[in-house]
Amino acid sequence: MTATTAIVFAIVAPLVAVPILAMLGSKPNLREGVTLITAVLVFLAVASLFDDVAGGARPTLSVGEMLPGLSIAFTVEPLGMLFAGIASFLWIVTTIYAIGYMRGHAEKNQTRFYICFAVAISSAIGIAFAGNMLTLFVFYEVLTLSTFPLVAHSGTEDAKRAGRVYLGILIGTSIVLQLTAIIWTWSITGTLDFVQGGILVGKVSAGMTALLLAMYVFGIGKAALMPFHRWLPAAMVAPTPVSALLHAVAVVKAGVFTVLKVTIYIFGIDNLAQLGSATWLQYMAAATILIASLVAMSKDNLKARLAYSTISQLSYIVLGAMLATGAGALGGAMHIAMHAFGKITLFFCAGAIMVASHKTEISQMNGLGRKMPITYICFLIGTLSIIGLPPLGGMWSKWYLALGAAETEQVIFVAVLMISSLLNVAYLVPIVIRGFFSAPTDDHHDHHHDEHGEDESPWPRHPGDAEAANVWHVRGWSEAPASCVGALAFTAFGCFVLFFKADAIYAFLLPLIQGGQP
Repeated sequence: MTATTAIVFAIVAPLVAVPILAMLGSKPNLREGVTLITAVLVFLAVASLFDDVAGGARPTLSVGEMLPGLSIAFTVEPLGMLFAGIASFLWIVTTIYAIGYMRGHAEKNQTRFYICFAVAISSAIGIAFAGNMLTLFVFYEVLTLSTFPLVAHSGTEDAKRAGRVYLGILIGTSIVLQLTAIIWTWSITGTLDFVQGGILVGKVSAGMTALLLAMYVFGIGKAALMPFHRWLPAAMVAPTPVSALLHAVAVVKAGVFTVLKVTIYIFGIDNLAQLGSATWLQYMAAATILIASLVAMSKDNLKARLAYSTISQLSYIVLGAMLATGAGALGGAMHIAMHAFGKITLFFCAGAIMVASHKTEISQMNGLGRKMPITYICFLIGTLSIIGLPPLGGMWSKWYLALGAAETEQVIFVAVLMISSLLNVAYLVPIVIRGFFSAPTDDHHDHHHDEHGEDESPWPRHPGDAEAANVWHVRGWSEAPASCVGALAFTAFGCFVLFFKADAIYAFLLPLIQGGQP
């Protein structure tokens, strides 16, 4: 497979699967089999580009011009390769998890879920491989639209309200701020291509650069920088596999990926450092890191706590970009991978707990770790990676982010990173302690299950039968279905792997910065 063929296949294959998935709605095993096969093939197509990109090649494909000089074009460079690899690989893992979760939790409209997920992954890879800001913007908007039905999946009033917030903030910021910034950039430079060193260098003043940068950063609503963050906790009403998509696989990572792309290829790291135009955005990111962490501590709902944790962690990447140093940019890029595996593990565990025990509030989870030790051990691993402790991947991205902050001689940002890690300990570790060391307060299981949609899998409807479907009994434990537990154990193991492979990721991403070593 040639490089251009691999690019086309990775973007188009999930879309080709969509009508097939629609036709297989009444045959869930075949439907999910097609999803898995497509996910594996897409990942293999993306992986086939790795050696070329690592060797310095930049595979390119131009589809055609929308306007004179404005084309839909794709170029695969290290940052995009990293994002596409994570998104395509975690699609496989999330699909395996979703099979157990969606069936075990008797979710409605499962066919629609798999269809929207496929379109979202296609959009994410289009964002990753975008060769210019126009192409990225088109796929960015498709990603928003394709994930809206997933947020509103359950069809309840809360879900519909969350969907409106989700769509309103993401579409509003992208049209009013991001699109305006893109048009402004085009009027100044005559191009929207991603160019090493930036296309705005020497063309705008420090003040205008600061304004334009703010329009981009706040216009990229998926990065969830305060005050444009409310869509993310609101979207937690969605099923857990959707939360995994939002927080680890595609949506928020598309946001911070775009922030990094704009910083490196539109403004230029050296240019921002020289002009000092990103200074106030550094403080906005730092404030988001701390405020979101403090809000997370106040949340009793597990998914809500993890949602605010994600808002905080995303701003690590925004801060790394705004520091305008080599180490900061590399640390932010590495954090895309490290956070993806740590946070998807935590959300998988939250979903497993809900499926097996029907508990969503942390205060209800006393002693639950004794019944679900695999889930809780994996939750601990994901927690330690988010905190940034060895031997887990999160340590290295935080290390380079701290180095980037030190390079700016801004001790306050080093302090923010350290305080944030302590807050991570404060709002995540007690969940594990409660699970293993607190006496159980209530063993009652709520057996309520949603009614099945027309395209659902033939899982039991009666409470006793549903309980058997939801729980995997092994060694006297009561874990979630095996596919859920297998997926979360795999991503937890990935946190260890990333620790030992950090040097390879660092070397792969090094071409992002100018001047060699940070």
